[in-house]
Amino acid sequence: MNRSNHVNRDAKFSIGQVVRHRFYPFRGVIFDVDPTFNNTEEWYQSIPADRRPSKEQPYYHLLAENDETTYEAYVSEQNLVLDSTDKPCRHPWVGKMFGERSAGFYKPIYIKSN
Repeated sequence: MNRSNHVNRDAKFSIGQVVRHRFYPFRGVIFDVDPTFNNTEEWYQSIPADRRPSKEQPYYHLLAENDETTYEAYVSEQNLVLDSTDKPCRHPWVGKMFGERSAGFYKPIYIKSN
């Protein structure tokens, strides 16, 4: 099975889309999607039990930012909502991975291999 087709059918959000966390004050651009949890058990157990999401849902890799800094984040689908600010993201890798921005999406830059 082609992983990207599987993700596109099942994931609520798409690569290049700008989202924000439902509970914590950060937002970011999605640069990859895992169909289900694909991180360490230690990372998963570090999430407070009362906020720990199911592993059986898409998880998103974000070029994230808050008021103080930029970083990468790994977030479950249930904890994301669309970002409605229409502000550009300032993460330094956005310009390396994406092109123009329009209507809450950054257009991915695809690198062709030989």
